[in-house]
Amino acid sequence: MRLAGPESSATAEPRARKYKCGLPQPCPDEHLAFRMVSGAANVIGPKICLEDKMLMSSVKDNVGRGLNIALVNGVSGELIEARTFDMWAGDVNDLLKFIRPLHEGTLVFVASYDDPATKMNEETRRLFGELGSRNAKELAFRDSWVFVGAKGVHNKSPFEQHVKNSKHTNKYEGWPEALEMAGCIPRRGPAS
Repeated sequence: MRLAGPESSATAEPRARKYKCGLPQPCPDEHLAFRMVSGAANVIGPKICLEDKMLMSSVKDNVGRGLNIALVNGVSGELIEARTFDMWAGDVNDLLKFIRPLHEGTLVFVASYDDPATKMNEETRRLFGELGSRNAKELAFRDSWVFVGAKGVHNKSPFEQHVKNSKHTNKYEGWPEALEMAGCIPRRGPAS
């Protein structure tokens, strides 16, 4: 017996096909599909999806205030480690110990939540710049930031968005809007 529902009705709108991480089209061969969203104010946590796997989210209970960072093998696309760094009350040295020893070709996914920058120092900003960030040097209290970079890049990353915390343009009282970014990242070649 077949039940008639909204999907079988002649007036139902055809659903747009979604690909990995909800992208509207598939990524080319040798590319990794991703979608990431920064946190919204201090209420809704960030999300990082890669190749249809949720690497970080509130549901996984592995996100927190500050910088949410997933390290990914740029060749295989496998998660190496995901951690959160409290940039308001935490120790910036924990973050430095995490990003200093990265191997060539490691992809670095960063999504802010609440405050990404209060504890950032010059070395932290320089290291993010070396990973391809244009905006790390100017990040400030409660800015929204999403970024994908890689150890060993020679240019600035095309995968970065930044919104300043400004009482004149903030979407939420005291915080700018959440940022969403999605796309296809080329896999890194094996180290030579």
